[in-house]
Amino acid sequence: MRPRHTSQDDLRARAFEAYVAGAGARLLHTATLLTAEAPDDNPHARRLLTLALAHTYAGWDRLRGGDPYAHTRQCLVTRFASGSWHRRGGLLRSRARPAGPLARLSPQERLVLVLRLREGIAEEQTAALLGLSAERVRTVFHRAMAAVLRPPPRPSSAVGGVEAVPS
Repeated sequence: MRPRHTSQDDLRARAFEAYVAGAGARLLHTATLLTAEAPDDNPHARRLLTLALAHTYAGWDRLRGGDPYAHTRQCLVTRFASGSWHRRGGLLRSRARPAGPLARLSPQERLVLVLRLREGIAEEQTAALLGLSAERVRTVFHRAMAAVLRPPPRPSSAVGGVEAVPS
């Protein structure tokens, strides 16, 4: 006869696996947007998500009726916001800097933009989650949107007033 705790552990593991199967792809996409990595080459996003999921699994029994997605997202956001690995180029030190509209944004701008647009979190909730004022979240959001919608101009290919013609 199997001990009872093994059966409960199996149920817990299956419930968590089902949760990850359902929410994992969305959470990975969110982490990838935060790290500004390419979707098909995102080791830092995967590491960030793995740590957030490990934290969620460790507290799985304490969630009792709570929203595991919100819990994991909060862990993901907290790790990203407080992690020194994304500062001073640490995230991308050994790799080419990713291109794309979110790569130009600061970590805080990416965080606010992803929470507001991708995750659909209200301004006040975003402010509470990040420990910022709603006014600050609004300002960061508008600055990030402006940067994404109005990318910097491309360098001109003209030389001496004459446009270069490809051969």
